[in-house]
Amino acid sequence: MPLTDTQIKAIKASDKPVKFSDGGGLHLLVTSQGSKLWRLAYRFDRKQKTLALGSYPITSLGDARKKRDSAKKLLASNIDPSQQAKLDKIHRQTSNATTFNAVADDFLKKVKQEGKATATMTKKNWLIDLARPDLGHRPISEISSAEVLVPLRKVESQGNYETARRLRSTIGQVFRFAIATARAENDPTGGLRGALTIPVVTHRPAITNQKALGGLLRAIWGYDGTPDTRIALVLMAYLYPRPGELRQAEWSELNLDEAVWTIPAARAKMRREHRKPLPKQAIVALRDQYERTGDGKLVFPSIKSRMRPMSENTLNGALRRLGFTSDEVTSHGFRATASTLLNESGRWSPDVIEAELAHIGADLVRRAYHRSLYWDERVKMAQWWADKLDVIRQESPEQLTPS
Repeated sequence: MPLTDTQIKAIKASDKPVKFSDGGGLHLLVTSQGSKLWRLAYRFDRKQKTLALGSYPITSLGDARKKRDSAKKLLASNIDPSQQAKLDKIHRQTSNATTFNAVADDFLKKVKQEGKATATMTKKNWLIDLARPDLGHRPISEISSAEVLVPLRKVESQGNYETARRLRSTIGQVFRFAIATARAENDPTGGLRGALTIPVVTHRPAITNQKALGGLLRAIWGYDGTPDTRIALVLMAYLYPRPGELRQAEWSELNLDEAVWTIPAARAKMRREHRKPLPKQAIVALRDQYERTGDGKLVFPSIKSRMRPMSENTLNGALRRLGFTSDEVTSHGFRATASTLLNESGRWSPDVIEAELAHIGADLVRRAYHRSLYWDERVKMAQWWADKLDVIRQESPEQLTPS
């Protein structure tokens, strides 16, 4: 007779496993430990076999019967239910390994192994996390352009047009990695190139007028905030590095006797070690700073923890307190100031200036060669620039003359 739920619930364990038949090969195996397991007995290719269908009550009596009937249909088509169950398991495992999340995780591991900068890794992780809620659990080979557009529109609706553009690019990188690892056949982001709002390019504010620059420099040298912040601003003016490179600088990177700052590849934007010559004025400022933080790892530690670098908002916040708006100058703007005035001086080759700024053009070999070849000129240019800033800072606006 077919089983009932009442009967099943009343069954107690005995010393030996006991089978209770429900019909059609389906039976409930009750172990000596009290487990109630659904099993289907069947014959295939003249062999007696058993298929596990789950345990009661997780798999109900009704569910067990449905699984029995499905297995019977496979048998009628000359398919072994046990073999099909193994294939289904493999398919599930394969599907889990080819979801967007799985491929994205593998992609991030690859990027990290390639030695990308920490800032780059942080940004890629952040961008991919924006896509995970909508795409994460979908098999990457089945994701369409319309699906990719969902997280892009969410970002775009918040007015973050540039972020949406970068998100599309990063998702595309994940898809191209999936193609390269035989987990997808196409990149659906290609069809979305014209679907997003094009952000208005706004260049970072920078002072390139000598009179205005003199005012900025005098304000910085007279800054009455923390000495760490004042010296950091002074070094931004003298050295014009990327703000993050200065904030995260470590004493081990600085050789004050040799007048060289070696920015490691892990922190350099172009992921190549970058050596900067230090003018005399910068060395004086750094020796002053060493008196305060030389017993630690970081040149400019956070005021909250000496194990963490100065906040990325510190320098811009100081410029705001000095009375300069975000439309007038930012910490990153010192690079544009130096680039503009050094080029306008006519004293230095554009290649020398580009090498000092750690910019890399299309011809990487030529650029790498120039960075080495122009070291002596860069040393001279670094000192000339520091001396020029001192003149601009010390002279009154009426005394300033063109470079």
